[in-house]
Amino acid sequence: MLAIPRGGVPVAYAVAKELDFPVEIVLTKKIGHPMNKEYAIGAASLTDYFVIPHENVSDLYIQTELKKIRERLRLMYKKFIGDKEPESIAGKTVIVIDDGIATGNTLIGTIHLLKKSSPGKIIVAAPVASQSAIQKLSKAADEVVVLFVPEEFYGVGAFYENFEQVSDEEVLFYLDKLKALKKAS
Repeated sequence: MLAIPRGGVPVAYAVAKELDFPVEIVLTKKIGHPMNKEYAIGAASLTDYFVIPHENVSDLYIQTELKKIRERLRLMYKKFIGDKEPESIAGKTVIVIDDGIATGNTLIGTIHLLKKSSPGKIIVAAPVASQSAIQKLSKAADEVVVLFVPEEFYGVGAFYENFEQVSDEEVLFYLDKLKALKKAS
């Protein structure tokens, strides 16, 4: 399983605990639109990026955002993964887990980046998603598993009792718990 930090890590922990699956972090970040940073127009990893073309989004903007995003990703890599090399996903079934899916654009970008590593199958999983996100993701992923798809979607946070941002410390806490589960099995 690949968890999308930060919010996807606690969700992935719960799934991993039930299914006894290993979890790694997938380090991608959305590239936000210049007029609305929360609206994803693509995604970037440390080594690649994917952008859905939009009018009035210059290459200079994309390159500037990539520089900022990759700096954040380098810090996250060091903090969450250290010097460990990521596992190869070639030929494997990969479950990508997040805490919820609003537009699906960030995950679409993540899927495009993951496909370059030749996984056997990509499954996207989340507790909640919008109908439009599921429609988009169904075209990019092999399978989409969502527990709740409301008729009216107002944002992922509306479906949680507590939707405070997951801290780096919480991510490290869950990663440590996952290591302990792995050692115990």
